[in-house]
Amino acid sequence: MAKTVLRVLSVDDSGSIRQMVTFTLKGAGYEVIEAVDGQDALEKAKLNTVDVVLTDQNMPRMDGLTLIKNLRAMPAYSTVPILMLTTESGEAMKKQGKLVGATGWLVKPFGPQKLLEVMKKVAG
Repeated sequence: MAKTVLRVLSVDDSGSIRQMVTFTLKGAGYEVIEAVDGQDALEKAKLNTVDVVLTDQNMPRMDGLTLIKNLRAMPAYSTVPILMLTTESGEAMKKQGKLVGATGWLVKPFGPQKLLEVMKKVAG
C-alpha cells in the first residue's frame, strides 16, 4: 500500500521562515505549497486541496486570523488542522485564534524538530 503524501499550505511573509518550513517538511516527506500572505494563501487554498495549513499572524494584505476565518467558512477547510506560527504568544491572541478556528499555536522562533513534532500531532 502506497503511503499518502500530506500536502501543507505554508503562509508567511518572511521568505526565510517559508524556506525553513518548506525545507523541513519536504525533508520529512510532506508536499508544501507556499503563500506570501493571507490573500495569496486564500487564492491557493481555493485552487488546491491541503491537509494542514501553517500560517503566520502578522502579514500584509490579510493577517492569519482573517485567513483562518475565511478558510473555516469554506466547506473543504472546516476540519483541516490550521496552526498559527507566530511571534504572538499572549493569551488574548491565542484566545482569538481558538475563537476563529486555529487548531494549535507554535511560537517563533522554533526549530525544525519542534515543527515536525507538532505536525505529527495534528496530521499523523
